[in-house]
Amino acid sequence: MRIDVDLDHRDVAAELAALHARMRRPGDALHGMPAIATALPGLVLRYREADGEFYVYVEDPARDVLAGCTVFHRIPEVDRRTDPYVRSPHSRYAPDYQRRGLASAVYTWALHAGMCLVSGPRQSAGAHRLWRALARSHELAFVQARDQRLCIMGDAVDASAFDAFETRMMLLGTGWTLQRLAEATRCDRCEIRNGA
Repeated sequence: MRIDVDLDHRDVAAELAALHARMRRPGDALHGMPAIATALPGLVLRYREADGEFYVYVEDPARDVLAGCTVFHRIPEVDRRTDPYVRSPHSRYAPDYQRRGLASAVYTWALHAGMCLVSGPRQSAGAHRLWRALARSHELAFVQARDQRLCIMGDAVDASAFDAFETRMMLLGTGWTLQRLAEATRCDRCEIRNGA
């Protein structure tokens, strides 16, 4: 896993403005999405599902802007048995809304709904801090995707295994244990390959 993502070059505000315009356009797939109950003051979370992926949009109605969004992607490296249980979240939040706990609230919503979250092979430093913070209340394990199956490495790995591009972090959703997930998906404990 690499902690080397730098999103400073992206015009996140423009991306979010384009999404917000679609949300207002009748007939668009983003128009009229239902709201999710949230404790975030002054913000509205809207939700949709498309092709097995889940999208959560955080609106600030007072400022009439889209604060950010999180997409819970399917993971192409896993088989059909594992696919229903795991998603890989990726977020975009406007600079004014970063470090306000929005991504944490959205990820917590997904975890409480029973979704198991698997990181990408690369993270920004901020995303890595978020995962570590969520691990205080949700079980964390390290995994690799091999031969279309998740391979459980355990709750801690050494530096070389952590640095392997194939290594990912997984947060278990409410109701899941590693044993239960292993039984449901037929994933196994794996031997850590040197330099893998």
